[in-house]
Amino acid sequence: MYKEILDKFILQSQTDNLKTSEYQKEYLDLKMKVSFGMGQRAKVPWISFTASGMSTSNGYYPVFLYYRDDDVLILTFGLSEQSEYGESWAPNIIEGKQKISEFISNPPRYGDSYIFKLYYPKVNGDRVNYQRGNLEVAPNLIDSELEEIINLYKKNLDIEIKTESSVISSGLFYMEKQLEDFIIENWDSTELGRKYDLIYEDGSLISQQYRTEIGPIDILAIDKESKNYVVIELKKNQTSDDTIGQLTRYMGWIKEAKKDDNVHGIIIGGQPDKKLFYASKMVPNIELFLYEVNFLLKEYKL
Repeated sequence: MYKEILDKFILQSQTDNLKTSEYQKEYLDLKMKVSFGMGQRAKVPWISFTASGMSTSNGYYPVFLYYRDDDVLILTFGLSEQSEYGESWAPNIIEGKQKISEFISNPPRYGDSYIFKLYYPKVNGDRVNYQRGNLEVAPNLIDSELEEIINLYKKNLDIEIKTESSVISSGLFYMEKQLEDFIIENWDSTELGRKYDLIYEDGSLISQQYRTEIGPIDILAIDKESKNYVVIELKKNQTSDDTIGQLTRYMGWIKEAKKDDNVHGIIIGGQPDKKLFYASKMVPNIELFLYEVNFLLKEYKL
């Protein structure tokens, strides 16, 4: 029964405990992720359900959003805020649905996501009841409503995969497309994490797909010692000229917008590129990295 997970989530949202390791990682064949914020409490804690190749910062997905100040839990047709993901919910699925920004005045986050169901949690000690209007929402109804939006999501994905122009059908699931999420999720154990810090705002990560007026930066970090900004771009199906131009463009924006004359740049690719190597030699403050994937097989034993 999913209500038990929601109860735990709502109760923990009332505390300063940000740990999520005790929550399950999958639900109905989707990745399940819980967040209460990083470093400090988020204004809107959430539980998301994403397909392979998507993440909460890059994609669309069902998500519970708990607006603590308004004391309302919203099951939504979620949209990532930080990315320019190529596909979204089909128009016939979200047709007639209200945006969160139309329901909550000046929501702190996720105003462009669409409302599917509303729940008003009522906490009584270690128990939580959910109301809609003057009626209590039965636990099995919460389960069925979550399953309903997940089925709509899976149906939407089936349509997308069959569309030749779709970013999924054209290779969303191949390694470099997932590299960005992998780096973020394993930041502390990478060479980058030893030298640079990710950026958080109001308890939420803003480093990944960092928004600028000229487009999103793949990853923006801060040097632990110098406190200068570090622009990190991944070489995904680009020419060397495209990659260098994109990186220097974002570095220039950071220099002006953040008043950082010593902004640093990093390009991460999957294979050696002599053209990129030589081009980078003419641009100061740029480093090149190659990523490696170790694929190991272990004998299965009971």
